[in-house]
Amino acid sequence: MPIQHTVVFRLIHPAGSAEEQEFLATGHAVLTSIPGVGDFTIRRQVSAKSDLTHQFSMVFADQSVYDAYDAHPAHRAFVAERWVPEVAEFQEYDFVE
Repeated sequence: MPIQHTVVFRLIHPAGSAEEQEFLATGHAVLTSIPGVGDFTIRRQVSAKSDLTHQFSMVFADQSVYDAYDAHPAHRAFVAERWVPEVAEFQEYDFVE
């Protein structure tokens, strides 16, 4: 059963800054390099009802592929080295049909 993994977040960096753009570009490069990541998208949230500003979304074929992604050294390094110090707040959602 496919899983759509979505993380909605706000960075510590100012909107439109070089740091924001570099974080998003690095996230795209690192996360899409991991086997099993499909349909990766980055979106900007525009509703005034939320202070979370960005979304990473990706699809995994099934739970085993998602688990392999979660344990992958590139994912773990991105979370430890970039996500934890640069993301101010986030919500994570995983959907199946």
